[in-house]
Amino acid sequence: MMRLKDFSLFIILFICPIVAFSQHSISGTITDQNSGEPLAGVDIYDNAAGKSYQSNRDGEFVIENLPNGEYNFYFFFLGYEILNKTVAVDGENVNLDIELEKLAREMSEVAVIDQRDQIFAIKRLREVEGTSIFAGKKTEVISVNQVVGNTAANNARQIYSQISGLNIYESNDAGLQLNVGGRGLDPNRSSNFNVRQNGYDISADVLGYPESYYTPPAEALQEIQVIRGAASLQYGTQFGGLINFQMRKPDPAKNIEWRSRQSVGSNSLLTSFNSLGGTVGKVGYYGYFNYKDGEGFRPNSGFESSNFYLYKDVELAEKTTVSFDFTYLYYLAQQPGGLTDAQFYEDPTFSNRTRNWFEVDWKLASVKLDHRFSYQSRLSVTVFGLDASRKSVGFRTNRVSQEDDLDAPRDLILGNFKNWGVETRFLQRYKLGDKNAVFLIGSKYYQSKNTSVQGPGTAGAEANFSLADDAFPNYPNQSNFTFPNRNAAVFGENIFYLKDNFSITPGFRFEYIKTESEGSYKRVNFDLAGNPIQNQTFEDNRVFDRSFVLLGLGVSYLPKPGIELYGNFSQNYRSVTFNDIRVVNPTFQVDPDISDESGFTTDFGVRGNINDVLSFDVGGFGLMYDDRLGEVLRAETRVNADGELEETGRVVRFRGNIGQAFMYGLETLVDLNLLPILDFDARNARLNLYANTAITKSEYLDSDIPGVEGNEVEFIPLINLKTGIRFGYKNLLGSLQYTYLSKQFTDASNALQNVNDNQSGIKGEIPAYDILDLSLSWSYKMFKVETGINNLLDKSYFTRRATGYPGPGIIPSPPRTYYVTLQFMLDS
Repeated sequence: MMRLKDFSLFIILFICPIVAFSQHSISGTITDQNSGEPLAGVDIYDNAAGKSYQSNRDGEFVIENLPNGEYNFYFFFLGYEILNKTVAVDGENVNLDIELEKLAREMSEVAVIDQRDQIFAIKRLREVEGTSIFAGKKTEVISVNQVVGNTAANNARQIYSQISGLNIYESNDAGLQLNVGGRGLDPNRSSNFNVRQNGYDISADVLGYPESYYTPPAEALQEIQVIRGAASLQYGTQFGGLINFQMRKPDPAKNIEWRSRQSVGSNSLLTSFNSLGGTVGKVGYYGYFNYKDGEGFRPNSGFESSNFYLYKDVELAEKTTVSFDFTYLYYLAQQPGGLTDAQFYEDPTFSNRTRNWFEVDWKLASVKLDHRFSYQSRLSVTVFGLDASRKSVGFRTNRVSQEDDLDAPRDLILGNFKNWGVETRFLQRYKLGDKNAVFLIGSKYYQSKNTSVQGPGTAGAEANFSLADDAFPNYPNQSNFTFPNRNAAVFGENIFYLKDNFSITPGFRFEYIKTESEGSYKRVNFDLAGNPIQNQTFEDNRVFDRSFVLLGLGVSYLPKPGIELYGNFSQNYRSVTFNDIRVVNPTFQVDPDISDESGFTTDFGVRGNINDVLSFDVGGFGLMYDDRLGEVLRAETRVNADGELEETGRVVRFRGNIGQAFMYGLETLVDLNLLPILDFDARNARLNLYANTAITKSEYLDSDIPGVEGNEVEFIPLINLKTGIRFGYKNLLGSLQYTYLSKQFTDASNALQNVNDNQSGIKGEIPAYDILDLSLSWSYKMFKVETGINNLLDKSYFTRRATGYPGPGIIPSPPRTYYVTLQFMLDS
């Protein structure tokens, strides 16, 4: 990382003098050919330059800063014929009146998808989107409308099938939480990604506890944007990068659009999704209510979830828009606990935990101001906040096979999260000599105050999250902490076009982080007979105060239209969380001297589209982790009554800074459109073959812990493959997907699986597994039916060995399940 004394020099070099040149513009109005009504939201593509524009609510558009020459534009609006127009700029501004013709025929579902997909399918983010820069970064975009899969249950394996290298935890058939990692990052609650909704943070605490207990339903999403580690400069320091859930927005061409989706499935699964949206005058609105209920595929695993969302935007002036959104989620789930290896291979649906419960209450809100001074200058200001809680209670000994003592207290953890922040971005397009350039500067202030209480819960079996410390004063795991955190950041990037088809994008992020812990914990020791011999309370107040600069650089080169060579380098940083510091877990110990992680990520590759026949992204990556946090197996220690450290005789996981690790590999996505190759009319049919492959290697380069150096890094399968075929004819669409992951370790010790283990289930590898999924959909006018079978071959497998909730132990993945969804849509 860069030293602070070098920061001022970097800023001087970074922000170059801006020299403006007078250029010309192309503007106009786009209307319906028959009615003459203006069309809002028409996409205008300049393929040669790789840029796109959009008409406003009045159908107007403007494209500025154009030198003399010929320009070829495509005008695209769903339900209308695509218009191609060549425009010459010769010394003066050009004004156009564009009329689009409605399609004369009723389009099939396949034809609608094909029209969206043609040469205009943007599966990666453009170089500039709104007030964000993505030039030279590895970006991937999931258009949720085009996913043929179980979106009603948020099936991540199917939804993220086009994102290379993701490692996904699968433990329930409702998709209540998203657990994704990759490149050696722990998938648990996606805590190594900066997770956002509509561009703002939604996790519990971005720095103090970056876990995502809330995941929006896929049925409400327009797209999911994934940016790898180079997103650290603009969005936060996490090694994983960014996952941004972009919610559906009001349709500017409709006053009202109502969509209702009712789903049933295996294990008494019931989901109901109902949304209403549209645009009236200068006001757009969208909202939904989503309800989920089910029993789960194991005993003691029922759940119930309610999710509400409201969005509204108002056009205050031609160039100024204000938007507001509010999200509420509540769910209660019973957790069947983990299994030992022996239990899993005997019966993966077994459960010996009847008193474990988990509750989430999540409230999010944001207000965003978006102002365009001109085409060149744009400002956005987003204010956001979170008021949430997570509560867990249950029996979670590291002896997984041990029967629950139904008269004993349960371990209770109460977490409350309150945070707010404001992020400001200003983007300026300008000329540097005779070349285009784009400059972005931004800032973020973030403040949180979280509390965590751990202690004895009640001895009952119901979902009671009351603290019972008066009834059980000698319960060993007791603490009460407040965690005030503050974060201030300034960031910037600049696209320099050395040639029209070659750009470099340097960037920086200055970060100030102050994390604190204020509170106390108890230490209770027992004699060999189990009697308490020591019960002491210790104050533990800490302050972590640090500031640093991260640097990065992106490169993009387009040797020919449709083909891009890209590369980037970015430094990363991850702060220690309060979960690492103070939550007591009977399955592992935490190093009291645990510290932050740092390192870098680099990506390089080639991507593009060849004649609408082949879409591809082939690239390599490297990720260096210094002071990587991880777990190893070692003898448990405790402080005895004399204040001395002694071994307890048990072997537990030890969590701390393991050492320096390096991960590298190859990630490829190849999507082949077979119909042109077969010389088949693609108007009412589609046939695509795709392969999403990641080959990843890793090694601990250095470690002070014996037996770790030279080991493989945990959470990394050598082969991560998702391949399949997407097909369709007229209104019938289908997908057959095959998923394979080779074995992976779960700790830095590289402990191997022990199928005879009848005690723990916490240590060992995750064996290789493969799954086959079949999905179908059929539509007729305002109706649509979706169905499918997940895990078609009914494989028994698991993706996780949990050290805490929802375990400890092996968490089995769902067996063969089915689902059926009926959708009804009405608009005007």
